[in-house]
Amino acid sequence: MDYKDYYKVMGVERSATQDEIKRAYRKLARKYHPDVNKEAGSEAKFKELGEAYEVLKDPEKRAAYDQLGSNWRAGQDFQPPPDWGAGFERRGGMPGDEADFSDFFEALFARSAGGARRAGAGQGGPGAQGMHLRGQDHHAQILIDLEDAYRGATRTLNLRMPEVDAQGHVVTRERTLRVQIPKGVRAGQHIRLAGQGAPGLGEGGAGDLYLEIGFNPHGLYRVEGRDVFIDLPLAPWEAALGAEVNVPTPDGKVALKIPPATSSGRRLRLKGRGIPGATPGDLYVVAQVALPPADTEAARSAYRRLQEDFSSFNPRAALYQGAQS
Repeated sequence: MDYKDYYKVMGVERSATQDEIKRAYRKLARKYHPDVNKEAGSEAKFKELGEAYEVLKDPEKRAAYDQLGSNWRAGQDFQPPPDWGAGFERRGGMPGDEADFSDFFEALFARSAGGARRAGAGQGGPGAQGMHLRGQDHHAQILIDLEDAYRGATRTLNLRMPEVDAQGHVVTRERTLRVQIPKGVRAGQHIRLAGQGAPGLGEGGAGDLYLEIGFNPHGLYRVEGRDVFIDLPLAPWEAALGAEVNVPTPDGKVALKIPPATSSGRRLRLKGRGIPGATPGDLYVVAQVALPPADTEAARSAYRRLQEDFSSFNPRAALYQGAQS
């Protein structure tokens, strides 16, 4: 069964006061009452409004609904407070109608309410169990530097997080957390901070906070999964004759042999030099041939000598051959 957004049904914000909820219900109930509105679907809409109002008019039931949110299935094992079942008026609006509420409502509330009704009035007296409901999980994103994934780090995170106060209203509070970033994390991975989500109701435990890892843009590296890519500029003679050069990596410099006749775009793999892990990623060095500037007469003369020495060289020959075929 699908999650029902009772605030959307009522046409109010999640921060609406109890008076605003009451006024919204009265307005919509008059509009969709079957005795007034004969359009198809008005009776179903009227019943849906009654269901939403049964929950949102009561601060305790509203708080339970807000805490669960779209994760309502996780909270079906809570214990009902005193007179829980008696609090539902089953307002259908028509004689003899018990307003069959949706499967979502029954799964969320009526299972516990029914138990209270079957147990008799004594269940509502002193000593009855209060409601124990686990708090809702929260989610946020944290951006780290790529180097943090290689070494691990501790970061301070400031979050503005919604919570439900004692009156059932949604409020936003600012929190500061120190987060331990483990070595080997990758983009899209989640770090779970147990008990740092929304507080629970009664003796219900707090929810968890899940932080999704993302990487800050880097001036040198690109990341794909656990693999890391870096563009390496090469002088023409290094690319043509081969060379040994130092390559910067997030974990320090590494010596790399450049094979002769290396062209721009060629990838040279440094195995296991990507983001650490049980199966570490690789670091790919992408060759980019860089031309010396022709900004002096001596430099221009050198290029003219190259032009004469390689007069038969045509870098676009393959393009013409492809066009003819």
